[in-house]
Amino acid sequence: MRTLAILALLAVLVAAATSYESHESMESHEYLNPFLNRRRANDFIQADTRLRGITQERIRERSKAPQEYQRELCEDYYPCEMYAFRHGYAAAYKHYFGGRRRTK
Repeated sequence: MRTLAILALLAVLVAAATSYESHESMESHEYLNPFLNRRRANDFIQADTRLRGITQERIRERSKAPQEYQRELCEDYYPCEMYAFRHGYAAAYKHYFGGRRRTK
């Protein structure tokens, strides 16, 4: 009986210690209003910049600059590529593909 009383008193003390609200927890704004405003709900979540970068890279691959297109065309034609090593890709493209059209 005496052990039961001591255990009951100990249980009451533990319950009182764990349910105590400190002053710091009362200062928090979540204590008064636990829900966020809709406009502020996603403020703490940052957009995934890695996915945005991958998307931008795919867009750049689809739309190439004219100079890039000309360089690739010149690289596929061996004499143009050799000329480009000496004089540059712009001059090589102009020399081999610019001006009048050549027919075979």
